[in-house]
Amino acid sequence: MNKKKILNDPVYGFITVPSELLFDIIDHPYFQRLRRIKQLGLTEMVYPGALHTRFHHALGAMHLMNLALNTLRGKNNEISDAEFEASLIAILLHDVGHGPFSHALETAIFQEVHHEHLSLHIMHLLNEEFGGRLSLAIKIFTDTYERRFFHQLVSSQLDVDRLDYLNRDSFYTGVYEGKIGADRLIKMLDVANDKLVVEEKAIYSIENFLVSRRLMYWQVYLHKTVISAEHMVLRTVQRARELLQQGTDVPASPCLKFFLSSNLTLEDFQRDGSILERFVSLDDHDVWSGIKEWAAHPDPVISYLSKSILNRKLFKVYISSKPIDEEMMLGISELVMDRFQVQPEEVKYLMISGRISNSAYMSEGQSIDVLTKTGYVVNVADASDLPNIQALSNKVEKYFVCYPKEVAAL
Repeated sequence: MNKKKILNDPVYGFITVPSELLFDIIDHPYFQRLRRIKQLGLTEMVYPGALHTRFHHALGAMHLMNLALNTLRGKNNEISDAEFEASLIAILLHDVGHGPFSHALETAIFQEVHHEHLSLHIMHLLNEEFGGRLSLAIKIFTDTYERRFFHQLVSSQLDVDRLDYLNRDSFYTGVYEGKIGADRLIKMLDVANDKLVVEEKAIYSIENFLVSRRLMYWQVYLHKTVISAEHMVLRTVQRARELLQQGTDVPASPCLKFFLSSNLTLEDFQRDGSILERFVSLDDHDVWSGIKEWAAHPDPVISYLSKSILNRKLFKVYISSKPIDEEMMLGISELVMDRFQVQPEEVKYLMISGRISNSAYMSEGQSIDVLTKTGYVVNVADASDLPNIQALSNKVEKYFVCYPKEVAAL
């Protein structure tokens, strides 16, 4: 069987799968599951075209990694064939541990089990299955390989993961302000002192990348209606978990019911291999199927939430640059209890508050380093004569409260 396939990607055109091992990993059920997990969760409620999946993103990131490594090789940076393939594997599998709805439900289905931990756990299992051929990829993924710039390509302030998701999410949402010059940025990459650097002439492209990232967060990832939709689904699943653990039957697929009935930790995954087998059967369809069932559930809270999500009757969102006034929160909670006849401990499902933050560039710890024409390596914020990069280093926080529009109309 010819395993050196060419895939047609709507963002980049033709993508090549350059080795048989990469093809076998893509063909594996653990990776194929990513076809059934949307990249942007509930963002389709605002941008109808945002239906792309983690599968798309992983292939796109692999393609950009291929371009980046070839660029570095072309600048006389020695990269062995083993390092090349391992880097492609590391970025291909960086999101393989995502659960349903990506980030939206990460705290609802599991307790303190992050997708990065599950990705690494799955990589170890695949490494066993493929006879240790993923060992170097795991070292690069965990930043334990001595040549650190490989990990920076996988995870840093300017990695191929970010380059792909900004390009791809911009394309599928139609928010063209988020489009970045990924090709130019990749062509400007180099290595100095074993660190990933960008040539000085790419400073304005970096600034465009950071501005695009901030705009995408406000316009897409942290759009107020997306916040409402994702938190409604989060509360719906949390309510299903609460009911199940109280002994009330809640219809769900066997895998989803298993996770909602249990309070599992990462140690549980590592100790019992059957838990991971259940996890890799879990995807967006399990949650949507549950929500459709729950719309007819006798519990009024989960029924109301499920019907509202299915019919896109989303909560009203109020966003403030300051913490929400306590009197306002108290007033909304009283209106919710009166309108829906719920107990005080159930108000949290119908009045949702929280905080969102937007950091386009974190200059401390993982800076973007620029290689100047004179051979010095400096932080991009120091290398640029534009004030924007300094401003983009500032973390912006906002506060929100969501509640049913029936209450808002009172």
